[in-house]
Amino acid sequence: MLFELKGKDTKSNARGGEITTDHGTIETPIFMPVGTVASVKGVHQRELKNDINPDIILGNTYHLYLRPQTNILEQAGGLHKFMNWDRNILTDSGGYQVYSLSSNRKIKEEGVKFKSHIDGSYHTFTPENVMEIQRTIGADIIMAFDECTPYPCDYHYAKRSMHMTHRWLDRCINHLEKTPFKYDYSQSFFPIVQGSTYKDLRKQSAEYIANAGAEGNAIGGLSVGEPAEEMYAMTEIVTNILPVDKPRYLMGVGTPINILENIALGVDMFDCVMPTRNARNGMLFTAHGTINIKNLKWADDFSPIDDMGITFVDTDYTKAYLRHLFSVNERLGAQIATIHNLGFYMWLVREARKHILAGDFRTWKDMMVKQMDKRL
Repeated sequence: MLFELKGKDTKSNARGGEITTDHGTIETPIFMPVGTVASVKGVHQRELKNDINPDIILGNTYHLYLRPQTNILEQAGGLHKFMNWDRNILTDSGGYQVYSLSSNRKIKEEGVKFKSHIDGSYHTFTPENVMEIQRTIGADIIMAFDECTPYPCDYHYAKRSMHMTHRWLDRCINHLEKTPFKYDYSQSFFPIVQGSTYKDLRKQSAEYIANAGAEGNAIGGLSVGEPAEEMYAMTEIVTNILPVDKPRYLMGVGTPINILENIALGVDMFDCVMPTRNARNGMLFTAHGTINIKNLKWADDFSPIDDMGITFVDTDYTKAYLRHLFSVNERLGAQIATIHNLGFYMWLVREARKHILAGDFRTWKDMMVKQMDKRL
């Protein structure tokens, strides 16, 4: 994997770059649509590629391990071939999903024993077998196995967890050195900074992760309920330490405003279920604010869904029609809203990149934050 900086904003730490892998170029900053179980929910790969047009999407190790299971993915030749996606894929390690199973898992130094949310069967994730699983899934970028702490989190627990995450990282690296690629392309490895919302722990973890010398680095354990100001403060501490010449990935973030504010702090990569999950509930993100398409006010609004939108749904359908689809529980409504929201997120990060390279990102970002912080 190669990473090249192409430009930097003059009044913030925002930067534009290019990541190059065997599956193509990723222009940063980038938002990665979440394709948890080998599918971005409700979107055909053709629509994903031709209309939303992301350079990279995200898959989930925990869910893919359980279904369809790694033996199926290996027989298919990896996740790319299984889902017919010839661009980049990143897989998270399953650490966040294990965190979310708090009542059905037990964490020890060896790893995590957890109960499947599907059938109640027991499984164990260790740093070593998670590396094996991600080798078999075959993503271009794979993540270290870590523990994602909750918010709020006791300081002493956060400290113990951080040190265990660091020990797990060393085990991941040692195991990867013994484990060859399964397919005819390479994989890159990102470790994860932890430390909850404690400045000294975040600093210590960022230094440990930076010294690992990986091809890129991730920031985990945020967007788990902490105030946005805490998120930004922790991100700033970490981005000031992580290497400038490596991509930085903030996991699980977030709203359009969160994304712009974290771009300003020097983050390059994002993922979040918000654009797809909120779309299924009738919430549309736009450059001028948020629309709840279920509201009665849209019943006779025959204007396009978003005349600034980049996807076909934005001008092919009206707000009145989309509201009608939601009111009669027609699945097409959720699909239209999903394509719109993902298209908007892609527009947002690509527009951010343009302004970074032009040197006026900070001014544009402040204007966009004011606009988007409205209910239409």
